[in-house]
Amino acid sequence: MTFFSPRRAFLLAALTMASATAWSQAYPTRPIRLVVGYPAGGASDVAARIVAQKIGERMGQAVVVENRPGSAGNIGADVVAKAAPDGYTLLLGTISLSVNPSLYPKMSYDPVKDLTAISMISSTAFLLVTNPNAPYPTTKALLDAARARPGSINYATAGNGSGSHLFTELLASTAGIKLTHVPYKGAAPAMNDVLGNQVSLTFDNIITTLPLVKSGKLRALAVSTKKRSRVAPDIPTLDESGVPGFDATAWFGLFAPAGTPKDIIARLNHEVVEAVKDPVVSARLLELGAEPSTGTPEAFESFYKGEVAKWRKVVQSAGIHVD
Repeated sequence: MTFFSPRRAFLLAALTMASATAWSQAYPTRPIRLVVGYPAGGASDVAARIVAQKIGERMGQAVVVENRPGSAGNIGADVVAKAAPDGYTLLLGTISLSVNPSLYPKMSYDPVKDLTAISMISSTAFLLVTNPNAPYPTTKALLDAARARPGSINYATAGNGSGSHLFTELLASTAGIKLTHVPYKGAAPAMNDVLGNQVSLTFDNIITTLPLVKSGKLRALAVSTKKRSRVAPDIPTLDESGVPGFDATAWFGLFAPAGTPKDIIARLNHEVVEAVKDPVVSARLLELGAEPSTGTPEAFESFYKGEVAKWRKVVQSAGIHVD
C-alpha cells in the first residue's frame, strides 16, 4: 500500500489547483455555443444574437447561437443542463425557465439544480390593455367593476400557461378580484378579439402592444413592472394604480451548466455586463422593448429562485395546466 506524505499531498493539491486555474485563465480557446430554446427570428433569438456578437468580439472567440426550440424552451434548457460544465455551452434563459417547473412536473432536468446563473441581460414589461370602447378608462375602474361583479370581466391570453395568462392571474390574486379566462391558440388571435372588443382585456409584451396604443387601437391601463418602463414612461404601473406590490416582468438571462468553474462564471458575467453597457447593444435591446439590466451571478441567482417560487404559487392557486 502506498501512502502520501502530508508534504506530497499538499504539493499534489497545489499542482491540481494551479492546472485548473491556468486552464480557466486560457478560456475561451474555441467558439462558445449559446443555446436558445425558441425558433430563429423571435425576440429571444434576436436578443441572443445581439449580445452574442458583442461578447464574442470582447472574448476573441465566436459565440454561436444554436436554436433548439420546443416544449416552451425545455428542449434547449435540457441540452445545456446536461452539457459539460466547461463554459462552452450556455443558455439564454427566459421567464419560461422559472415557470416550467410548475407547469411540467416531469421535466428531464431541474433548472434550479442543473443550471448556474451568470447574469440577467434585460427585462421587458407587459402592458395591461383594453379596447378603447371598453368601460374601463383606468385600472381603478377595472378593479371596481371586477369587485362589483366577480367573474363578469373576461380576458384573452395566448393559451394556458402563457405569459398573458400568468400575468393576469397574478393580477387577480394580488388585487383580490375574479376574472374569466378566455384562452386562444396564440397571441395574435387573442389580440384580434381584444381589438374587436369581443374580449375585455389582455396582458401582452410592451413591444407588441405599444404601437397599437399609440395608434389609438388599444387603451393602456398600466405596465406590469414595479417601475415605469423606459420604453413608455407615461404609462403608470399597477403598483401605483391600486395594486400595491404588483411586479412582474419577462426577462432574458444567461446560464451555464451547474458545476462550471467560478472563475469562468465570473469572466462570463464581466463580459455580459460590459457587452450590455455598449450603447449600440443597449439601443438594439430597447428596440425590442427589452430594458438592459445586468448584475452579479449571486443577484441573478436570487432573482431567479424568487421567480420560480412566485410563479409556482400563481400556477397552484389558479390551477393552471398546459394544454
